[in-house]
Amino acid sequence: MRKPASFYYFKRKPTILKDRYERWRRVADESGLSTSERLRIEWMVFYYTVAGENVTFTAQHFGISRKTFHKWYKRFKDSKYDVSSLADRSRTPHHKRHWQVTLIQEERIRRLRRRYLHYGKKKLKVLYEKEYSEGISTWKIERVIRRYKLYPDQRKAEKTARKRVRARQKGKKRITQLVKEARPCFLFQLDTIVIYEANLKRYILTAVDHATKIGYARMYKNKSSRSAADFLYRLRYLVGQPIENLQTDNGSEFACEFEKATSKLEIQRYFSRVKTPKDNPEIERFNQTLQYEWLYDSNLSLDPEELNPYLTEWLIEYNFNRPHQSLAYLTPMEYIETLLAKIRSPVLPMWSASTDYCNFPTIHLVYRYGTFMGTMAHAVHNKTKRR
Repeated sequence: MRKPASFYYFKRKPTILKDRYERWRRVADESGLSTSERLRIEWMVFYYTVAGENVTFTAQHFGISRKTFHKWYKRFKDSKYDVSSLADRSRTPHHKRHWQVTLIQEERIRRLRRRYLHYGKKKLKVLYEKEYSEGISTWKIERVIRRYKLYPDQRKAEKTARKRVRARQKGKKRITQLVKEARPCFLFQLDTIVIYEANLKRYILTAVDHATKIGYARMYKNKSSRSAADFLYRLRYLVGQPIENLQTDNGSEFACEFEKATSKLEIQRYFSRVKTPKDNPEIERFNQTLQYEWLYDSNLSLDPEELNPYLTEWLIEYNFNRPHQSLAYLTPMEYIETLLAKIRSPVLPMWSASTDYCNFPTIHLVYRYGTFMGTMAHAVHNKTKRR
């Protein structure tokens, strides 16, 4: 075939290929690799250009181990420099667990569950083995119940499932992650005492300092997050200095407005584990002391305005006069004074620059307790005069 005359007069421009490093980057852009995957390409580019094929220099520059670089470099080289080899691979196990409930077992469990809708999996296991003379695990029973949604209250079960999903997505900080320090206001534990009397419910919110055992409590008519937020602001006013960490359970009163209050006061929050009272032993002990030493000793009243002033009197007694075994039989305020004495001791070659403990004036603390209630000013004055 004869070529056109333009072919002989207009020569094509030569195609200039970019270097291989730019091609790697362009392929990564077009492939839609993630940031971490594209960073591995930069490892290879740096290795071949700046580092001069020095593995140690490359690993130090990117803050990775030599072993990690060797793993990805081998994978990249074995694929003949294919950029897609630097992408993350599936971490799915090669051998997955399969549904091990037979059709006969599944039908038997469904029949039993419909007959005894309010029985749990352990009771159903006993009934299954009695009726069919065959052993079965509670896990299989639970899987069948969950698969066919055989619940007494379907709405409640769905609500609980959504709640668990939200909890997993949010990710709460557990108290086991915090290294506790014996400093005032480093960690306060909060809890709620629920009182049932005369067809009424009343709630006493309580707080105690992990280190000094300073306690505070106040009764409310409801268990709303607004009440808990009000309690937190009063606690912060009482101690007179920033609270670093706060530990609560997973109750609804410690959500919403309470969370906003902790954010406003810049307090780190930690949660106790479910059904683990040993996570907050100080507040559990304080609750027991409050109930058995004062509340149930003919001091119970369902009117918060009537009870709170008398509760304040007991709190002053608790913090200033009652010896604590965990504090070597000192009162919380005496214990703070010993901490202050250690800081100000002239025997030390150098005084501490920290002034955290100095924000705990004992007279002001008594005064704050009284001013919370308004009617307790005379009690505060008497306690201050005694000291």
